[in-house]
Amino acid sequence: LGQGCGHNLIAISGLATAIGIKAALESGKASGKVVLFGTPAEELSIGKIVLVEKRAFQDNVDVCLMLHPAAYDHQYAALIAINDVHVEFFGKASHASAAPWEGVNALDALVQVWNGISMMRQQLLPTDRVHGIVTDGGQAPNIIPEHTSAFFFIRTTKANQAGRLQKKLEACFEAAALATGCEVKYTWREIGITKDVVQNQVMADTYAAHMEKYGIRFPSEDVQMRAGGGSTDMGNVSYEMPCIHPMYGIHTTASNHTIEFTAAAKTMPAHKDTIQASKCLAATGVEVLLNEAYYNSVQKNFKDNLVAADV
Repeated sequence: LGQGCGHNLIAISGLATAIGIKAALESGKASGKVVLFGTPAEELSIGKIVLVEKRAFQDNVDVCLMLHPAAYDHQYAALIAINDVHVEFFGKASHASAAPWEGVNALDALVQVWNGISMMRQQLLPTDRVHGIVTDGGQAPNIIPEHTSAFFFIRTTKANQAGRLQKKLEACFEAAALATGCEVKYTWREIGITKDVVQNQVMADTYAAHMEKYGIRFPSEDVQMRAGGGSTDMGNVSYEMPCIHPMYGIHTTASNHTIEFTAAAKTMPAHKDTIQASKCLAATGVEVLLNEAYYNSVQKNFKDNLVAADV
């Protein structure tokens, strides 16, 4: 798709926000430090996790700010936790017509997993998600597949709920292996879970107040928090320090990760929207530097929301 999620604009917004805060520091009106982080591999939900593990954020800054383009304006990022797993089944090849009874069908096991997940959904929370693809379904229709594989994502509203869903999915894998006589191997990603985004209403509302000066209007927090479904490695940063991840509109009705959004992300209006939102994010960062009482309220909001997330 190309820039189907507008990462070209995210890069611009990060640079523009940093330049804006730097200008305030150089004017002498504020004191402190601004750091611009380049964080690749967000679509894999891992780049910022590596930086968190290396303490790149914790040892250098007190708050983190970033923007993300969308078809709408939200100051709160209803972004949820995600983990992924690769599963493989190993059976025995045989001719599918001449001697099928001599085979052990690894594709049957994978189909069993799909059916198991479909039945499992009845008992999942409405906010839980399990979705995946077949990465190997066999080589030819006249051969009983001796190997199959799939790749799944699980998502939950909070990071501490992922273990519950992980156990359910593993049970589907094990049950399918038992039912078909296959061997199974599954591997959760080594780097661990991508966490949900812990909100910081203090900074988010400041950003929104600046955006409203440009005529932008925001739905209620309740509406915004029901609109989530995506995930980002910014969530792991938000468990370490106050963060915001506002979504800003770029004059399109297309959803992210579509051809239409890709086209919108390269237009001049989208670039103008990015600079406008960056000014508002920079103004939020400057407020953190200028006002100690405000900074303290940001930190308190962060700590309160961490408790609410059961950390």
